[in-house]
Amino acid sequence: MFGGLITNGVWCAFLIVRNRSAGQWIGRAPDAKESADRPPLLANYLLSALAGTAWYFQFFFYTMGESQMGKFGFSSWTLHMASIIIFGTLWGFAFKEWKDARPAVRNMVWAGVALLVGATVVIGYGNMLGA
Repeated sequence: MFGGLITNGVWCAFLIVRNRSAGQWIGRAPDAKESADRPPLLANYLLSALAGTAWYFQFFFYTMGESQMGKFGFSSWTLHMASIIIFGTLWGFAFKEWKDARPAVRNMVWAGVALLVGATVVIGYGNMLGA
């Protein structure tokens, strides 16, 4: 995890310097003349806190679920990661984050989601047979 922290930290620092966006953390508008363009700090900080809380609770509930899987606990991490990817992608489509992507790219993403759903079904079926 530390490697991921370093990689993300370096990349974010690079983007902040390149985009000259550090002032937005304290409420400075990207263009100092326009006060209407100021970032909504309270909303941004609250949404960041909500995201961090959701990130924490995913592991809390993951551990609760894994403990209930008995001898099939080995498949819990796979199911956890697949569900994060599936639901994150569905949210991305729901919020139109993929609207400007080429149709071939969107089709590839949908194929990946279908593959993950299929793999989840196979793992569940295998666990059912093992019971």
